[in-house]
Amino acid sequence: MIEKIYIIRHGFRLNWVTTNWTSPTGLPRDPPLAAYGEAQAEEVAQYILSLPEDERPTAVFSSPFYRCLQTTQPTAQALKLPLYVDHGLGEWYLPVAPGTGLHPRPASASTLKQWFPEIDPAGWSTTWYPSRRGEDIEQIHDRVDGYLSVFLPHLERVYPKHRVIMLVSHAATIIALVRGLVGDRGLPVRVGCCTLSELVRKEGGDRGVIGGWEVKRFVDGAHLKDGALRDWGFEDIEIAHGKVIHDRGEADSTLEEDQPVGSQVPDIQVQIPARM
Repeated sequence: MIEKIYIIRHGFRLNWVTTNWTSPTGLPRDPPLAAYGEAQAEEVAQYILSLPEDERPTAVFSSPFYRCLQTTQPTAQALKLPLYVDHGLGEWYLPVAPGTGLHPRPASASTLKQWFPEIDPAGWSTTWYPSRRGEDIEQIHDRVDGYLSVFLPHLERVYPKHRVIMLVSHAATIIALVRGLVGDRGLPVRVGCCTLSELVRKEGGDRGVIGGWEVKRFVDGAHLKDGALRDWGFEDIEIAHGKVIHDRGEADSTLEEDQPVGSQVPDIQVQIPARM
């Protein structure tokens, strides 16, 4: 059974430094890390490697976006672990404006392996696909709660010996992950680059997925030379009551279908808390 989860945001993005960048994969809106972000990723790996062996993750999972894979790679290499990709950890996109197409979706793990040899496509398949139509704040919380309720039981079934895991994702998704695990959608959270949260299962009582965890370390940057930088929270984008502005999709995707979406593990029940 999983007893501990480390959650880490990707490092400093190249598009925060310059407008002159391209994504190695060709995916729109998928910048790589800046050199500084790569250094942060190495700092994360060195911190994880410094932990007692029984406190280190034995499985690492990443969002399929390039900057997250870059952030995960040094830790996978340091621990000599395969890198697993799950789209459920993917980026948060704002709802698409009508008639503007869909948001981009990263490639499969098999395709991404050409840039990141540590990826093991056979060892793990995506358990949840976010909608390419985007999400408001309430919808990303619903997506992440659903994802967690499928991902963790499936992981424990497929790999029952894992006790400690690491997830690498994006600021908005991480906020929803932490809130879902502790069962508090109002928990104030701001997430800096390569900050680390550590959550453990509650002793006794509720040991379920949603709300069954407590925070031991909270979006902390103490392992980073320069500490937590470029922090972000939902209040930076919210208009009112969980509503956000609409964004444009990719024009060449107007005829594409928004599929697949949601859980890819049909025999596990999705859990999303009732809206109050």
